[in-house]
Amino acid sequence: MSLQKIKELNISQSQDFFEKIDGFATILLEWNKVHNLSGSFTKESVFAQVYDSLFPMSFYEGFEGSVLDIGSGAGFPAIALAIAMPSVSFTLVEPSKKRVSFLNYLKIKLKLNNVTIIDKRIEECEKKIYNTITSKAVMDADRLLALVGDMMDENSV
Repeated sequence: MSLQKIKELNISQSQDFFEKIDGFATILLEWNKVHNLSGSFTKESVFAQVYDSLFPMSFYEGFEGSVLDIGSGAGFPAIALAIAMPSVSFTLVEPSKKRVSFLNYLKIKLKLNNVTIIDKRIEECEKKIYNTITSKAVMDADRLLALVGDMMDENSV
């Protein structure tokens, strides 16, 4: 997959967006050589994950205010979404030290001022209300909802 497929999504995209997405892919591939953060070893496979991360933006309008991403790992979906929506505040919860280091590096290199990274398990986090909660394959949905159900804005879907 190329950046062209991402351009086909029905979302607002600037030149800065594409530069940061490309930077994200480059940095992830560099780190993957040593730290094995994801199964992506080509830009095309990173762009495919970016596409999957951004796809909900083409139909879900609830990304506003604050977003909690649980088990952020290599940055999917949160980093891609944070790049696409710089006015939305993203809190990334990740317990793995190497992944937290990677996410902090991305935050600095890509100047993602809308990203906060919490170096904990979700069970250890302070309860706070978020407009949207995202997660990618962290645990089964029932357990996840039991852990974060009281952190969702009552007006959220």
